[in-house]
This record gives sequence, C-alpha cells and structure tokens, in this order.
Amino acid sequence: MTGDTIETYEDLVRLRRKNITKAIIAISATVVAFLVSFVVCMMVGNYTVPAKDVFPAIIGQGETGVVSVIQNVRLPRVAAAALVGAGLSIAGLTMQSLFKNPMASPSVLGISSGAAFGASIAISFGVGATIFGQYNTSAMAFLMCFATMALVYLIARSKYGISTVTLLLAGVAVGAFFNGLVSMMQYIADDDTLSAIVYWTMGSFNKVNWSNFSKSSFSIFVGVILLSFIYRELNLISAGEEQAANVGVNVKRTRLIAILGTSCCVAGAVAMAGTIGFVGLIVPHIFRMMVGPNHKLLIPMCIFGGATFLMIMDTIAKMSFVGSFPVGILTSLLGAPFFIYILKTRKKEIWE
Repeated sequence: MTGDTIETYEDLVRLRRKNITKAIIAISATVVAFLVSFVVCMMVGNYTVPAKDVFPAIIGQGETGVVSVIQNVRLPRVAAAALVGAGLSIAGLTMQSLFKNPMASPSVLGISSGAAFGASIAISFGVGATIFGQYNTSAMAFLMCFATMALVYLIARSKYGISTVTLLLAGVAVGAFFNGLVSMMQYIADDDTLSAIVYWTMGSFNKVNWSNFSKSSFSIFVGVILLSFIYRELNLISAGEEQAANVGVNVKRTRLIAILGTSCCVAGAVAMAGTIGFVGLIVPHIFRMMVGPNHKLLIPMCIFGGATFLMIMDTIAKMSFVGSFPVGILTSLLGAPFFIYILKTRKKEIWE
C-alpha cells in the first residue's frame, strides 16, 4: 500500500484501522480540551478558585462561599456557554452540509435574527404566554427560527436546486428584515423593556441562572440529538441530493429533521443568551480543515469544540472588560475577519 492507495484486502484493513485511530485521537483531544477549558473557566472570576476545589464544590463539598459561587454563579454560566456553543456549532455544520455552502450559518443566513424577533415580541408583549407560559420566549424564538429558515430555503430553492448566491442573498435580506423588526420593537418599547431587548440582542451570559437555563436547555438538547442521528445522511447529501436519493436516502425527511434540529438549537441558544453570531461558522470550518468532511467525526467534535470555544470566549469577555463585556460582541469581532478569510480562500466553493 502506497499512501492511502488500496491494492489488497489487507490494505483496506490497515486503512480502516488508521481511520479509526485518527477518529479516536481527534475526538479524545476535543473532549480533553473541553474538560480542561471547563475547569479553567470555573476557576477564574472575581477571585480564583483552586482547580482541586472545583469538582468538590460542584457536588456541594468545601467552603460555603466557594460552593455558593460555583453552584449558583459560575456553573450555570459556564454550562450555558457550553450548551449554546455546542448547539450553534452543530447547527452551523448541518446548514453548511444541507445547503452545500461553506458560508451557511445561523447568523449569516438570518436565522438568528428571526429567532431574535420571536424572542423580542415575547419579551415586549408577552406573546405566547397564554399557550406556553414561562417558556414563551423559547417557544416564540423556536417558531420564528423555523419560519425564517423555511422562508430562506423557499426563496433560494428553484427547480434547478439551491443557488449559493441566491441562498446568501436571501439570508441577508431576510435577516435585515427581522433586524428591522427588532429595531421597531426597541423603538416602541418602554425604557425597561428597551434596556432588556438591547442588552439581550448583544448576546451575553451575564444574567443566566438555573431558572432560564432550564427553560431553554431542553430545546438545545433536542436539537443536538436530532442532528446527531443523521450524520450518515448528511455525508451523502453533502455530495449531492440526487446521489443521496439514488442510494436510498429519504432526502425530504432528512431535510425536515435537519431544519427542525437546527431550529431547536438556534431557538434555545437565542432564548438563553441572545444573539451570538459566527460560532456556527467558525467552529465547523476549523474541524473540517483538521479531519475532513466525515460527519461521524465532525458532529462530536463540533459539540465539544463548540462548547469549548464559547466557554473560552465568554471567560475572556468576562475577565477582559469591566462589567462583563457581552460575548456576542466578541464573537462578532472575531467572526467577521474569519468570514472574510473564507470568502478570499474558498471562492470556488462559495460562488460555483
């Protein structure tokens, strides 16, 4: 066997073992990075908690003050950042595969803006409270997220398939429309509501506690589980919907599951922490460059890698600026140059 050229059955076995080893190493490294980042993020704050005290404090052992800070302040915030990062990353990965477009992500295609509008009307007017009760913000974010994604998809789709250019333009237009509606909500809202909406649209974990974590986490968990079960179909659809259909993939069902799962992830993330952009663009690309297009590897790596990325970004935002800088601003400052980098280096994939 020369390189990865397969000449005999033994070569095939060796290649399979090599791929399995590569997968184990890649996923294990991502999990280790997640655990290390989790401990570090739990340690730092207004005062440092020693690493040896972190896990005992989580289960209620240790000094009362340390236990209180870890359990009631840092743990819900770090857990929320991890969950939102995982949800947005796997959502971005799925959208890039479904639309066969390296630029697709919840923020770029306007999905986050639609979810933001849904949450804004729930915050401003209590829309959905009669039906969904205390979960109305998450529910309205989900409904508008699903509606926005469907609208972008319908605008971009034609009898010839989905045009990449049309998809991007549709996402920009729909996102701008919903951003305008959110701005209108801000204009007509009273001072208290306006402050809540403006702060919330920046994207921040500063006000996360166990109560709002529990209200929104279920949606993200459901989305991640749904998207994790269709990795085989995504591998095939990435090569083309017709080819996938020819080998037995139910493309319509897979597309529906992908849209539902993505909507759950984005809606839960927006309801929990507001609008945090570019996570679903940055993380999947980093791992694609590392391990290739296999979703069996990419999905677990995006889950743990996205969680790690947003935990670190939130900790940097919390520690670098007075008054806990909103992490959504930091990810946008980092994501915009990354977006330009992709435009410059992957022009053929984007515009073909």
